[in-house]
This record gives sequence, structure tokens and C-alpha cells, in this order.
Amino acid sequence: MKFAVVGAGAIGAYLGAHLARSGEEVVLIARGPHLSAMRERGVRVESAEEVFVAHPECTDDVTAISDADVVFLTVKAHALPGLAPAVGAALKPAAAVLPAQNGIPFWYGERLDSVDPGGVIARSLPARSVIGCIAYPAAVISEPGVVQHQEGKRFTIGEPDGSRSERCQAIARALVKAGLKCPISSHIRDEIWLKLLGNATVNPVSALSRAPLDRLLEAPETRDLVREMMLEVEAVARAMGASIEVGVEKRLQGIAGVGAHKTSMLQDVEAGRPLEVDALLGSVVELAGRHSVAVPNLRVIYALAKLLDQAKSA
Repeated sequence: MKFAVVGAGAIGAYLGAHLARSGEEVVLIARGPHLSAMRERGVRVESAEEVFVAHPECTDDVTAISDADVVFLTVKAHALPGLAPAVGAALKPAAAVLPAQNGIPFWYGERLDSVDPGGVIARSLPARSVIGCIAYPAAVISEPGVVQHQEGKRFTIGEPDGSRSERCQAIARALVKAGLKCPISSHIRDEIWLKLLGNATVNPVSALSRAPLDRLLEAPETRDLVREMMLEVEAVARAMGASIEVGVEKRLQGIAGVGAHKTSMLQDVEAGRPLEVDALLGSVVELAGRHSVAVPNLRVIYALAKLLDQAKSA
């Protein structure tokens, strides 16, 4: 199989480097100094376990995905509507597409203005091509071409209809061979909510407070706020018919165990980049309104995070 990774930032480059090192044919779509560095020196992955350099093909041309069998989309959620038409036009008919954005995905079942404004993503990417994907690694670009991997190797995938397809099994085999974890879920929508339990809560609160995870959850006031927000996310999930197998307290403990990690939204604030406010939090608030679920804490934090995003880009 040939793999393409569209939006090869920290997570995408980490994934692509592992696949390339294991012998898979890989092309990374990136831009700017990060792309230039990867072209010149390869992708350097640094972790507590190992340091290695891989040399996948790197380009800024989206049409390079045209002969790929598997296309991972690792751009931020707010960038996907603008990119989806070009990706859809370049896909070969049998390609599998794995959107790895945080938040509620466009294929979940209800079109959300906060996720897919105007339905452009759903129109551009054929439903038959889509495989659900949840990326769990924590990583940052410490300098162009260098990915600092902090924690996690798991990419959970699953067909939206719950079937255990041959294409999912083939993708999972390739990722496992590359040294990653790739469980196949028959209930991928439930697992989306499990990750969202953290992303919709600690991400915006960390961005507003500028606190990494350890400080955020050591302080009783912010820990209590995050707990109440998680309970609201859990209520929306139940209204959607989803089941979250991990309780709120256990999820809090797991997040606290990550340590002094800066959430992706906090990293974006510090770098002056747009925030994934709508995908991570706006989508939950939108669904809460549709299903008459009270989410007062989520609504307040959403409003504040939106103001932060607007002020940052003004």
C-alpha cells in the first residue's frame, strides 16, 4: 500500500515517519519551513524510547495523493473545509480516507455547522471512502523537521458501520508493523466521545488559563470545572445514543497522568494559530441544543474561547 498524510504537522509527520521507516511507501503533504526541513534532512522523531530519522517523500502538492491507497487527513479541523475539495478531486476511486481531526467528525451522522459549514466536506469526500480514525499520540514540532514525541502510540480506526473490513485490517497491520498501536473499533462513534471527554474540556480551559495539564488538574477550582464540563459532555453523548465506557474520574486521572503536557489548543494560542474551538467545543454545544441537553459550563467556556480566538487573530 501507498500511504499519504495530508497536513503533516507533529502527528502527521510522526505517523508518516514510522510508516516510512518500516518500509511503506509514504508521501507527506506539508508546507513552510517544516516542509523544507523534512525535504532536506528527513523527519527526525525524538522520544524517550528512541531517536530516528526517516525520509518519506515530502511535498506541498495535494495532487501527490492521487496514487495513494490510504490517505490520512491530519490537518486541524478548521482547515478541513477549505482543503476537502482538493483532496476529494485528487483521490483515486478505491482510496481509503482516514480523517484524524479532533472533535465530532463530519461523517458522524448529523451535519453540524460548527464542523462542516455548508456540507462542503461531506460533498467532497465520498462516504464509501471514509474510515474513522482517532489519534492519541501527544507530540510537538520542536523545530522544523523535528517531532518531539511525548506520549501515546495509538491510532484507533473503525468503519462507520462497525464492520471489521479487510481494508481496516490491512491498515492496522501496517501501523503495527511500523511500531504503532492500531486497534480496530466496532464502535468508533463511542470512542470519539471518549476522547472528546478530554478535548472539549481541558483543551479550551488550558488555552484560557495558559496552564499545562498538571497545573490545570492540580488546582481544585479548575479540576472541578473540568469535571463538571465532562459530565455535560457525557450527557450529550448519552442523548446521541453513545456509550462512554470510561467514567469521568478515571478520565481525569488518565489526563493528569500525562504530566506537564501543553494541550494542542494551548500550543496554538502560544504560536498565534487559529484554535479548534468549534470542532472541539462548538460541535458539542450545537448537539446539546439540538437534543435539549443543558450544558451551562460548556456554553460559557465556548463563548470565552471564541473571544480568545477572535482577539488572537485581530
